[in-house]
Amino acid sequence: MRKSLFSLLIILLTACNAGADSADPQLLFASTLDNPLTQAVPLKRYQGKPLVVNFWARWCPPCRAEIPELNDFQRRYQGRIQVLGIGLEDNPALVSDFVREYAMIYPVLLARQQAIPLMKSLGNTQGGLPYTVFIDAKGRIVGHKLGLLRPADLEAAARQLLAD
Repeated sequence: MRKSLFSLLIILLTACNAGADSADPQLLFASTLDNPLTQAVPLKRYQGKPLVVNFWARWCPPCRAEIPELNDFQRRYQGRIQVLGIGLEDNPALVSDFVREYAMIYPVLLARQQAIPLMKSLGNTQGGLPYTVFIDAKGRIVGHKLGLLRPADLEAAARQLLAD
C-alpha cells in the first residue's frame, strides 16, 4: 500500500511539473497583439532580445503594485532588456487611460482572447495574475514568477538574462 501511494505521488508530481517544463515562447513570438492605439504589434519583433513579459490586468491589485518596479527596471536596463506588459484586457481606451495614469514606460499590449492560451504556453497553467516570464536572447525561458514581483526577483532575472 505504501509503495503504491509513493508511486502515485511521484506520478502526480511529474504531471504537475510537466506544464512548467513544456513552457515554450514560440506561441508568444508567433502572436500579434494590439497596442492601446489598436495598432497591430507582431511579437516576432522582440525575438532575439532578453525579455521580461508581464501579464497583468487593471483590476488586479498586485499587478498595479508592481508597475513602478517594472518602470524602474526598464529605465535601468534600457537597451539591454525589454519589459513587455500584456494586459488581459479588451478595451483599448481603458488601457490607454490606465497606461497614462500609471506612467508605464514599456510597451503595453492587449491580449484579449489570446491571454489564457499565451499564459498557458508560457507555463502559467493556473491562470493567476500577475504572471511574469523571463526569456533570454536565445528564446529560452530562464524563469517565471506567479504573483507580485519584488526588486530582488527582477535583479535575479537580469543576471540570468544578461549571462550569455
